[in-house]
Amino acid sequence: MSHPADLSSLPAMIPQKGDVTVVIETPKGSRNKYAYDPDMAAFRLKFVLPEGTSFPYDFGFIPSTLGEDGDPLDVLLLLDQPTPVGCVIGARLIGAIEARQKEEGHDWARNDRLIAVATHARSHAHLQRLDDLRPGMVDEICAFFTYYNHMNGKEFEPGRRRGPKGAQKLVTAGCAAYLDRGSQP
Repeated sequence: MSHPADLSSLPAMIPQKGDVTVVIETPKGSRNKYAYDPDMAAFRLKFVLPEGTSFPYDFGFIPSTLGEDGDPLDVLLLLDQPTPVGCVIGARLIGAIEARQKEEGHDWARNDRLIAVATHARSHAHLQRLDDLRPGMVDEICAFFTYYNHMNGKEFEPGRRRGPKGAQKLVTAGCAAYLDRGSQP
């Protein structure tokens, strides 16, 4: 049963614009990795990144979605300044990095990284697709998530890169999986 303040059950899409809803878990520049706990309707400190490492952009999730890893879909959000934990932001999908992740003793599971631009972004407003990012930026994002997972005892393998339409298909599938889970006893 959803708690009235459960951010994970907000609508995934903003119908008027076709944008997605993003809930920020970890702000850009933070060494602290936070995760939303829907049972508590609160954010928990999950771990601290090693010295010299921080999140390159705001990181969060799309509510009312479910990925193969059992969590809402992950989003890296491009915005001019870091936003606080728990901030809810409208965003335009510009692409996705399909990826898989493995924890010790578990099987590989898809754990894609969607990339979006905040609706109110100024310096990133011109970005429409991953190809619009500066050269090497997606490679740097992949390297960050590979290292970040390695430091937490997980393997992370980035795969195919998808454009806005491919990212939207991942969200549509994530919404369907979320609804399926809710209809099961």
